[in-house]
Amino acid sequence: MAPTFYSQYPKFHVAVDCIIFGYQAGKLKVLLQQRPFEPHKGDWSLLGGFVQENEDISAAAQRVLLELTGITNIFMTQIGAFGSVHRDTGDRVISIAYAALVDINNIDEQLNHEHSAYWEELSQIPPLLFDHKEMIKQAYHMLRSNIGRKPIGFHLLPPLFTLTQLQQLYEAILNESLDKRNFRKRIGEMPYIEKTAEIDRTSSKRGAALYKFNEQAYCHYLNFRL
Repeated sequence: MAPTFYSQYPKFHVAVDCIIFGYQAGKLKVLLQQRPFEPHKGDWSLLGGFVQENEDISAAAQRVLLELTGITNIFMTQIGAFGSVHRDTGDRVISIAYAALVDINNIDEQLNHEHSAYWEELSQIPPLLFDHKEMIKQAYHMLRSNIGRKPIGFHLLPPLFTLTQLQQLYEAILNESLDKRNFRKRIGEMPYIEKTAEIDRTSSKRGAALYKFNEQAYCHYLNFRL
């Protein structure tokens, strides 16, 4: 067979790395793996794997996530490509990073442990292999940047939630305390967060109003702004 245009160029490994942020009890965590294989066995890294020959990159990210955590059918955002020549000591590897935000309570902890995967708070991340810490940094920056403009994280709340629960979610993602009055004023400007007639009486005798996220209203709001 005659050589093709492509055959004159070198071939590299293509990998995917998954930055999975998890929310639980008012705290934001990230899923890390203590590598059970060489090279760098025992060191900490993100969960990742190589893209197969007949596999889309996004499909590879979903497959890796399913195999290592049991998580399936979640929305993942592509963060970017990482391709420094010497980023991986094993070989020349170009990695595409993906990020997601999940409810830790819905994750198969047993499967996590079978693959040496553990949740760690963002403030307590151990030294990581390769450029994985930079991947987390960029993914977290994107998460923080979008939270004020997009309905991020509403799937982590119950269908009906209090504004206190919503504020706790925002504070966990932003890693800062928010003024209650200003926060509620900002939420009041979002037409897709609707106050219902329901009352939550678990926290006090007076109770707190329950709200819901209206996806249809959000789509209308988004189209209006465009």
